[in-house]
Amino acid sequence: MSQGMNILVTGGAGYIGSHACVALAEQGYVPVTLDNLATGHEWAVQWGPLERGDVRDGDFVAELLVKHRIEAVLHFAALSLVAQSVTEPVRYYDNNVAGTLALMAAMKRCGVRKLVFSSTCAVYGVPPALPIVEDMPTQPINPYGRTKLAAENAILSAASAGDLDAVILRYFNAAGADAELRIGEAHVHESHLIPLAIRAARSDGEMLKIFGTDYATPDGTCLRDYVHVTDLADAHVAALNFILKEKRGHRFNLGSGRPASVREVLLAVEKATGRRVPAEEAPRRPGDPMSLFAANDLASSRLGWRPRHLDIEGIVLSAADWDQKYAASQRASA
Repeated sequence: MSQGMNILVTGGAGYIGSHACVALAEQGYVPVTLDNLATGHEWAVQWGPLERGDVRDGDFVAELLVKHRIEAVLHFAALSLVAQSVTEPVRYYDNNVAGTLALMAAMKRCGVRKLVFSSTCAVYGVPPALPIVEDMPTQPINPYGRTKLAAENAILSAASAGDLDAVILRYFNAAGADAELRIGEAHVHESHLIPLAIRAARSDGEMLKIFGTDYATPDGTCLRDYVHVTDLADAHVAALNFILKEKRGHRFNLGSGRPASVREVLLAVEKATGRRVPAEEAPRRPGDPMSLFAANDLASSRLGWRPRHLDIEGIVLSAADWDQKYAASQRASA
């Protein structure tokens, strides 16, 4: 069914979007990337054509849908830095909410009904219990999470009205890199623990801050659910296969279900790099939950998806290998 089917991937030059393009191509789909390259990278688009533009430009999106005979859309394009969303909320609502609305309008105009939406566990805020399941209250505590929830609500409303069929994927902490190191995480403004710890280990004097060491966890640091980026990519293909046959709107958590603490991550980084991570303890950050991890039973039963990479050391090792290659290539091109 997938052979030759053209799929629009908004944000396909980004970290998770580019890995999804790999997974699509491997399953016989043709990924067509739409990206304005504000945070994505042209070198990350190695499968299918790249169309440079903005998802908020509805006329341009409609032209692409017709030009490439698009049959479904994977929507990754968004701003995703929590701290930045606090200081620039209007920019985040414009990109994440207005961009989604413009995409949906273009899809409706062109008769493209199938959508897979990249969402986040940030829509839950501080959960009332663990593990997090899909029917828990959504109470995001920052503008980033609120914009993703607003986009979710718009999509589900459109699905209820019969305008489209959609899968919403709420994923936890993406990490790792493509097994062949063709692509990986390369953010200009990095905010994720694993790449920051790797950089600190390989730098001279760059100190990593551990925010909070007095939580009621085994080692006093926060617990988070790390899911390998290739597992996330596989989940998007599974969601696409699912929604090509199904109707209306559906929501699924994507996580490993196995949380790792900050200190466990640092130990894994030290093992992967062979170097100590210089770290200093700092006070808790406001709004940081003690523990976040997913129940992925629904994705398993409905999508047939289960993460294959469950060992935090293996996830970190792939990130460290990629960082070494990417850092070296950056130095070579400087």
